[in-house]
Formats: sequence, C-alpha cells, structure tokens
Amino acid sequence: MALTSEGISRAIMVLCLLVMLNGWGVEARIRRYKWEVKYEYKSPDCFEKLVITINGQTPGPTIRAQKDDTIIVELNNSLSTENVAIHWHGIRQIGTPWFDGTEGVTQCPILPGTTFKYEFVVDRPGTYLYHAHYGMQREAGLYGSIIVGLPEGESEPFTYDDDKNIILNDWYHDSTLEQAAGLSSIPFRWVGEPQSLLIHGRGRFNCSSLTTPGVCNATNPDCSPFGLIVVPGKTYRLRISSLTALSALSFQIEGHNMTVVEADGHYVEPFVVQNLFIYSGETYSVLVKADQDRGRNYWITSNVVVRNATTPPARGIFNYYPNHPRRSPPTIPPAGPAWADPAPRLAQSQAIKARQGYIYPPPPLPDRVIVFLNTQNNITGEVRWSVNNVTFTLPHTPYLIALKQNLTHAFDQNPPPNGYDFVSYDIYKGTDNKNATSSNGIYRLNFNSTVDIILQNARDMNGRNNETHPWHLHGHDFWVLGYGEGKFDMFNDPKKYNLVNPIMKNTVPLHPYGWTALRFKANNPGAWAFHCHIESHFFMGMGVVFAEGIEKVGNLPSSIMGCGETQGRYMP
Repeated sequence: MALTSEGISRAIMVLCLLVMLNGWGVEARIRRYKWEVKYEYKSPDCFEKLVITINGQTPGPTIRAQKDDTIIVELNNSLSTENVAIHWHGIRQIGTPWFDGTEGVTQCPILPGTTFKYEFVVDRPGTYLYHAHYGMQREAGLYGSIIVGLPEGESEPFTYDDDKNIILNDWYHDSTLEQAAGLSSIPFRWVGEPQSLLIHGRGRFNCSSLTTPGVCNATNPDCSPFGLIVVPGKTYRLRISSLTALSALSFQIEGHNMTVVEADGHYVEPFVVQNLFIYSGETYSVLVKADQDRGRNYWITSNVVVRNATTPPARGIFNYYPNHPRRSPPTIPPAGPAWADPAPRLAQSQAIKARQGYIYPPPPLPDRVIVFLNTQNNITGEVRWSVNNVTFTLPHTPYLIALKQNLTHAFDQNPPPNGYDFVSYDIYKGTDNKNATSSNGIYRLNFNSTVDIILQNARDMNGRNNETHPWHLHGHDFWVLGYGEGKFDMFNDPKKYNLVNPIMKNTVPLHPYGWTALRFKANNPGAWAFHCHIESHFFMGMGVVFAEGIEKVGNLPSSIMGCGETQGRYMP
C-alpha cells in the first residue's frame, strides 16, 4: 500500500522521536574554561601563606560534563617565576596522549606568562580529579574535581536526591619550594607531618601554638568549618576524593553509615562502612541517608591513618536543615580508627568488587609480569625512593616527544629491571641498598599486550617504617586482582587472583609489608607515568614510565614542545 505525503511526514516524525528517545540524536558538547593560575595569600587552615589558585579559588573550579563531551581549558600561567602543568587524573586521554599534563613525560612545562590549551574527551562517567604535575605544586593548592555524568536518558544503578563533592587534603605551612629543597639536600631534610587536614579546602590550625603574631587568625572566614547542608529523609551521593601530599585518611560522618557505590569511575558492588579509608589519588562515591535526629547537627571528621602523625583531625558539620549551619553538634567528635591497625584497611581494599551487571572480566593470563619492589636507597648522599633499587629521574626532553621523533639520546635506552632478588631480599629488614642507581630508562610494552604488575612493599632504610604507597597509572584503568600480606609468592599467590569480578581502578594502595597485583591492557598509544601518588615520594624518584604503540600516536602539537631538544619548536 502506498503512503500518502501526510503518512510519510508522520513516519519521519515518529522516527525522529525514536532517535531522540534512544539518545542517537544527542550530540556531545564542547565545554570551555578559561583559567588563570597565580599565587595568592589564603588561609585555608587560618594560617596565611601563598597558595596557587585557579581564578582565585582553591580548590579550583569543578569541571562538570557528560560522557563524550570535549573539555577545552585555556590555562594562563601567571606564576611569574614558576612553570606549571596540569594532569587530568583518571581521564585516559584516548587519542590525545599529549594532553595528559605530565611534565617531562607528555609535555614541556607551561612557561610563566604563556597560555596553553588542553583539549580532550571525557569518555566515561564517574568522579575524577585534576591537579598540578610539575614539581610539588599540587600541595600548594592547585587541584580540583572533574564530574562526568551519564548521557541524557541513561540512569545509574542506584538512586539519590542530591550530589555533593568533597576533596580531602593535608596542608603544610612551608612552601613547596622549601620542601623540595630539603628533600634534595645533603644532609636530608624530611618534610615532616602536615600541620593540618582540610575538608574541601577548609581546616583549622591551632593559632595559639604560634609565637609569630599576625600570620594566623582563627576568625578568618577562609577557615570556617566545612559544612554540608542536608534535608532530613533525603539520600545524598557524596563524591569523596583525596589529594593528600602524604597522609592516608579515614572519613566518617557521626552516626551515619555510608554505602560505597563507585570507585575511580567504576560501579562497586555496594557495601557499608562507617569509616571510609582513602588514599591520595583515589575517588569514591558513597550514599548517605539523612535519617538521624533532625533536631541537631553531626560531626564530619577526617583522621590520619598508617602514620603516627601529629596532625590533628579535620572537622566539618553535617548540617540538618533547618538547624543553623554553624551550630556545633552536642557531642564530642568521634575518634578515628587506630592509625597502626592495618586489618580494617586491608579488609576494605579486599571488599571492593565490580558491581553485578557492570563486570568487565580481565584477560585470563598475562603476556608479561613485572614486579616492583618499593624501597629507599642512598645515591651519593641523597636519600631517594626507588623501584627495584632504581630511582627514577625525568629527562629534559619529554618521553612522548623523544619516542615519537626517535630522539634516542634524549634518555637512557637501557630498560629498568623487571624484578628484584626475590629469594634473598628480606622485606622486613632495613637495608642501605648499596647497589642503588638512578635512571630515566622506561618500560616498553608490546601494544595490546596484557601486563601484570606486582607491587611489593618493604621496610625503608631507617628500619623503623613501612608506609602505604598509593600507586596511580596514567592513561589506563587496571583490574585489581588481589592483595596479600608478606612477600609475594610467584607460584602460589596468582592462584588466588580474583578473575571473576575484580574492580577496575586507576589508583590503588600498596599496604605495609604486603603486595598488590594489577592487570591492564597496553592498548592506549602513548607514554604513561606510573608512580606513587605521595608527592614527596614521586619527587624523590618513586615511579616508572610505560611506552606502548608509539607508532600509532598522531602528529604531536607544537604547543607541548619548547624544552630539552625541542627548544625553538614551541608554537602556542
């Protein structure tokens, strides 16, 4: 039967409606930001110091987008005497490895007085971060959040009434330049414990402990307690992230359970905690219901764990509307978990599994296994962190440029070791590691191969400590196959791997005197950093670089050049 013109028009309208309802006609957006990065005096914990701000803010502006949107950030470096670079933490940079923002690996630094344009696609929904990746600038306040939502018409496997964002941090009063100078000096000067903890840029230092007047003002509104206003009976998604320079943290809301539903952009099989343990570079989403006595407010607290720290807890207020936001809870703030008890921290790590219906099984076997022993060494009097007794140094010419342009003399062409002396090395005994070396060599991975990384912890040189190291991989997510205590057993421990529902993450803790096993596909052409996310540890050499599929990388923009052997090639 032939259709009339009116029938054809109706059919076209129905088809267009179906396309719209199914999201086929929804185009990804371009989201533009203009940022000025500069030093300003701020008092996030009541102590006034120079901090690095974005458009006058620290934390910086939150980037909000939807899956497959393009983000364009025009960054003007107004730090008159310092370079800068910004890493988009958790964004895989598929097709744009030159915009990963890692100085020395994927780009030359952004010079003072110049403007640099980052442009990339956010290809997955979830909670992510951005932060400085030049020197130790991250801990000077240059950081913020990236929130990526689902496309229109899609829904998440959990419900909530509102969405809140919280970044946890620790805070030093010494400048990053002072700290870096101490870490590089002979004799060695450790940065010490942070003076404060911050909850989304707000903390409180005890001003009465200072003898210098004027630099600390407890009435400064910059350091008024962080407050989170909630409506009784409503459920809230709290996106909780950590960008600490040193500290592992716990986070709790007095009298309220938290249901963990997301980790590093991946849905988690829900489980309930009262304390959320979180390490630098990690992001979580938890659901919290405001179901307690509505006639009062409740404490939000964050405490240092792992280290026997002198840093006092951070406190905020979980404000039940319509109570006054500054009304203190009638109770004593709850104590945090025991700092030296690793059992609950390991138990939380092991509890994080991929949510049913959102499981992406890993390849059953690896093509390559690399073991990374985490320890310290001493090189010509300098205390350094190392991997397999090799401390990492950055070259003057970024790896991505040197690899793509075949500048073989720009860095050491000898690969670092794939392991250590498994048989004789005692992870429980402090050692001076006399055979230590430094190198800027890299690990070259066969493109599309499956790689297992075994992180092995060991005692540091002073023979007293063993820290938790949060490791972050750029350009990829990895499957977390398992955690264990003691020395990794190459023959028996792989039999215990979770190959059924392992969570995928981009940052993972290595617990004291233990091991963590990861698996990832080397399927993203580029040069990618993998490093401890503790600021001083990476500065002291605790990291490596992977290169994969370099021949598949597109033409490099000249804007990432201008340093090392690319001097004179920079074009903004």
